[in-house]
Amino acid sequence: MRVWRAMGVLGATAGLLLGGLAGTASAAPAPSDDARCAPSTTTPLRQFRAQWISSVVNIDWPSKTGLTAAQQQIELIGWLDDAVRQNHNAVVLQVRPTADAFWPSKVEPWSQYLTGTQGGDPGYDPLKFAVAEAHKRNLELHAWFNPYRLSMGTNINALIPTHPARLHPDWVVTYGGKLYYNPGIPAARKLVEDAIMDAVSNYDIDGVHFDDYFYPYPVAGQVFDDAATYAQYGAGFPDLQSWRRNNIDLLIQELQHRIKAAKPWVKFGISPFAVWRNKATDPEGTDTTAGVQTYDDLAADTRRWVREEWIDYIVPQVYWAGGFAAADYNKIVPWWAEQVRGTHVHLYIGEATYKVGTSTQSPDWADPQELSDHMAFDSAIPEVKGNIFFSAKDVRADRLGATTLLNSTWYTRPALIPAMPALDSRPPLPPLGVQATRTTAGVQLKWRRTSADTTSYAVYRRELLGGDHCPDNDARNLVATTRNQSYVDTTATPGKLYLYSVTALDRLSNQSIAIPTITVR
Repeated sequence: MRVWRAMGVLGATAGLLLGGLAGTASAAPAPSDDARCAPSTTTPLRQFRAQWISSVVNIDWPSKTGLTAAQQQIELIGWLDDAVRQNHNAVVLQVRPTADAFWPSKVEPWSQYLTGTQGGDPGYDPLKFAVAEAHKRNLELHAWFNPYRLSMGTNINALIPTHPARLHPDWVVTYGGKLYYNPGIPAARKLVEDAIMDAVSNYDIDGVHFDDYFYPYPVAGQVFDDAATYAQYGAGFPDLQSWRRNNIDLLIQELQHRIKAAKPWVKFGISPFAVWRNKATDPEGTDTTAGVQTYDDLAADTRRWVREEWIDYIVPQVYWAGGFAAADYNKIVPWWAEQVRGTHVHLYIGEATYKVGTSTQSPDWADPQELSDHMAFDSAIPEVKGNIFFSAKDVRADRLGATTLLNSTWYTRPALIPAMPALDSRPPLPPLGVQATRTTAGVQLKWRRTSADTTSYAVYRRELLGGDHCPDNDARNLVATTRNQSYVDTTATPGKLYLYSVTALDRLSNQSIAIPTITVR
């Protein structure tokens, strides 16, 4: 419990300091009516920014199987450093691609995508390493789990003998050249939840993340063979599809409850295929003619999960260009904004960086401006609170210079993670003893931690005389975020007076009042 008695004293002190500093800069205009103080759409203060780092079939990391522990670690650090350079504030790392684990799980074997052999110990704990390195860079680490996919092949005997699927072959369905757990079997669902909760309980992850795989995507001429399971468990449901949707609903409900019971601050987010239903199927659906509808084809009632607030954020994979007739980005994003409106669920948009310069789906993907156009479109929709890019290797490839263009237009400043007041709205106590000292390297800032719930700090800078004295309602003055209790501003101009302020943030990005300090020449 926080010691709130201290807040009033610190708040009053900060107010006096700020009042005194404002008086020193008497030439500065009052910010209340100054048009210059309107928040900038290109430098929002809060915005979720991330890329997916995919491990299945070694898409992103590790780049291939059999790398040494040191080589794997160097590669992962490279992806995290990429995120920092681009002013991202999170990464979404796949840690359970095929009912296996990137940590020493008590439930499932080591992933084959680490060593090339399922069950092979990589010689270190990749999830522990990833969390530590991400947090060192003040990046949130959202652990990405695929719930039901067992294998990218169909040979169950290729799984190690102790694999739960080998011990319970009656839980397994072969479909579309892959193996899946049958979502209709309650014991299989519990095992999936137990596997995920093993990571939640034992690692300091910031989020649990699902992508778009629930029941598998339809394969022409094949049937997902769960008729016997439906006969056993489907009483009371009017049809197979209603029962299947309930199976997935139960997974989402139960997992959200278990996550919050263990660690209330861990976020639960899902990134589904973006079309819930086409308007021709359901008048409440999107104005699309998509070949897949999550409600009908994947048994995923994604809209309900938002309405019931069973998840904390949703990231529809809007992997189409603006104006694309069958599925128009500029029609789908507003539909999702309407779904989250009035709920506590955050909306981030999944972006198809992999299509830039490669896809012939529409000519727009040959235009380096396409992703930047998406950002411009989203910036006018208040419900859109961020974007995630698929996947890391495509972001790094920077085909057509699209990533560079996006970053130089939209990600020029750092941004705070959007707060989730439904989970916790209490700000931490502010830092103490903020000091600024000129050094040969720049301005050295130091401060002291006040409360145990502080996880990071935000550093703001403005010119003391004749500069911008607007409230920090965007990121134009945000210099950095850090988990350290010090920061060196290497971009400060020698001889210029600056007003710095430092705030404390907790793990849900609630922000304290700002504590100011000034530099000396």
